[in-house]
Amino acid sequence: MSRYWSPIISQLSPYIPGEQPKVDNLVKLNTNENPYGPSPRVIEAIRGRADDNLRLYPEPTSKGLRETVADYYGLTPEQVFIGNGSDEVLAHTFFAFFQQSRPLLFPDITYSFYPVYCSLYGIDYRTVPLEEDFSVNLGPYTQTNGGIIFPNPNAPTGCLLSLDKIEQLLTQNSDSVVVIDEAYIDFGGDSAVKLVDNYPNLLVIQTLSKSRSLAGLRIGLAMGSRDLIDGLVRVKDSFNSYPIDRLAEAAAVASFEDDSYFKKVCQQVIESREQLNAELQALGFQVLPSAANFVFAHHPKLDALTIAAKLRSEGVIVRHFKQPRVDHYLRITIGTPKHIERLMEVLKRII
Repeated sequence: MSRYWSPIISQLSPYIPGEQPKVDNLVKLNTNENPYGPSPRVIEAIRGRADDNLRLYPEPTSKGLRETVADYYGLTPEQVFIGNGSDEVLAHTFFAFFQQSRPLLFPDITYSFYPVYCSLYGIDYRTVPLEEDFSVNLGPYTQTNGGIIFPNPNAPTGCLLSLDKIEQLLTQNSDSVVVIDEAYIDFGGDSAVKLVDNYPNLLVIQTLSKSRSLAGLRIGLAMGSRDLIDGLVRVKDSFNSYPIDRLAEAAAVASFEDDSYFKKVCQQVIESREQLNAELQALGFQVLPSAANFVFAHHPKLDALTIAAKLRSEGVIVRHFKQPRVDHYLRITIGTPKHIERLMEVLKRII
């Protein structure tokens, strides 16, 4: 601990991202990146903006991208917020809405960045246990709270909560902000964006890192009532008045405009997920139903950490969590058919 740190810094336990090793011929199935590249129109758009205008600051409100997103989802630009990746959007969300006298609620098994934000901002929170099958139990979310947040599909389980359940949650918590974190929604779920106009307490957060193959550019967005978006803008403009750069905005607009490519890639990932699910089950794995670009699986006779270590020794990396309740599971990102073939080849030897 440095004597120059502010007192709160020594108390933080930062989020630990999945590793990004630099190894040739590695089958990397640990960070839920899309195995397919972005639309060719995205690359063209970046090249088209890589000119002398990079000496100028970007448009501070990301007006063009907000208009594109609003048109795509049937909203107004005033209902759209843009940030540097969904993690930054989440950070602004925690600061804007969850610093309350009542505790924030989120599942006990969920995105591990949530408690990090709470520690950073001094937010009181309570975790709500998932059911034995890792589904969300809505009952405890009726307790007094200062907000609710969870990913849908959840991470790292991949389990999906239906829109009618989300509406029930919104109705029961009309005095709290309910945040649905949709990083993986495009791989098999219905977005809660269609509920935004009916529920002023709903904020939907998405990322272009997963389904749109733009993890390297850091683009996130939030959609909600104008009141909620104005709150995010006040935080953003007190932190960084320029949300994303010129190249990232051009790439994001191009991605939304090439909808056929986007849908084709999502379908390829979904088909590979179902193939992997079936092959894992054939080897004796138990696999949770997933609506994401990963599966969450465990083998009843083999230790998950041991499997992960043996896979790694063969050049295949998956994610193992040491958290109670899920430490016997592996999270496996959906790769290309060749990635899956290599994974299964190694797993068959291990089993």
